[in-house]
Amino acid sequence: MNLKFVMAVSLFAVIPMIAYAQNNDSAEKAPKPTMADAQKLAQMISSDKAKLKAYCDMGKLQEQMEQADQKNDDTALEALSAKVDSLTQQIGPEYVKVMEGLEEIDPDSAEGKRFDAVFDSLTKQCK
Repeated sequence: MNLKFVMAVSLFAVIPMIAYAQNNDSAEKAPKPTMADAQKLAQMISSDKAKLKAYCDMGKLQEQMEQADQKNDDTALEALSAKVDSLTQQIGPEYVKVMEGLEEIDPDSAEGKRFDAVFDSLTKQCK
């Protein structure tokens, strides 16, 4: 399982679902993204320095969240989750849509590995 793909999906898992809060119909799921959706998102993020910084900062926060989770520190997790939510909003709704849809894809599948390669290109741009 590729860590970057798992990180991207797990980051979304801790982000409050704005659309869900507005619509309590949990039967609706985001559609599975296409490779073109992921590539367009990666291009959008990489071409905007502010969005790329937000994406990279979310990766750093993921590490902190994992540590807080291991310590069962719910207060820290909530604070970190709020920061991730803010960064997610900076990237935009396209990111939320794709990340939500990635929950439908097995990260160990060939398709999951192709998506991972797209996000790996973004992660390599993080310093």
